[in-house]
Amino acid sequence: MENARPLPSYLVQRYRGWKATSYANNESWYRRLSDEGQHPRAMIISCCDSRVQVTSIFGADQGEFFIHRNIANLVPPYQPDGNQHGTSAAVEYAVTALKVAHVIVMGHSSCGGVKGCHDMCSGAAPELEKKSSFVGRWMDILRPGYERVKDIKDPIERTAALEKEAVVVSLENLMKFPFVASEVKEGRLSLHGLWHDIGEGTLEHYLPEKGTFEKV
Repeated sequence: MENARPLPSYLVQRYRGWKATSYANNESWYRRLSDEGQHPRAMIISCCDSRVQVTSIFGADQGEFFIHRNIANLVPPYQPDGNQHGTSAAVEYAVTALKVAHVIVMGHSSCGGVKGCHDMCSGAAPELEKKSSFVGRWMDILRPGYERVKDIKDPIERTAALEKEAVVVSLENLMKFPFVASEVKEGRLSLHGLWHDIGEGTLEHYLPEKGTFEKV
């Protein structure tokens, strides 16, 4: 692959600093993780957004979370059609192989992916409607959520509501996976929905009995 280049120097320096400090101080723990494999208690599905760092928010150590990130923290519908499904594969591995006890979907404020879905569904982003748009076709997953909030008059409030719909739609889609539904029914797996306000640092969790998000 002739287009690949060596790692930028600033990242090399950061790696060497980590190896000399964090790794050196916890070498036995890292070797244990390597030898014994991973046994995370929870899977977290979060957005690719660089401002969202779930390990920092929860103070998690290596080996504690099985993390999958994608645009707008979405879970697609169960669709074993032979195509490549990265998120569905991650969910399957977490639930059936790692036997996680929790699957957490975490959305966030100012989500660019959700904004793109809002603009696409409202006719303001025709470029995302093209079949060649990977982002647009991925955001099709959230169209049912847009239908539930489209009557909110204020576009800012509508987009904010759609961020939380991204969490709810994903939770609904998770329950369409037979291996997820069976584990939930047997009490071996629980699903959780969260929404994080980046600027305020607050966290809200979804309460299905009320159909609302409330602060943790």
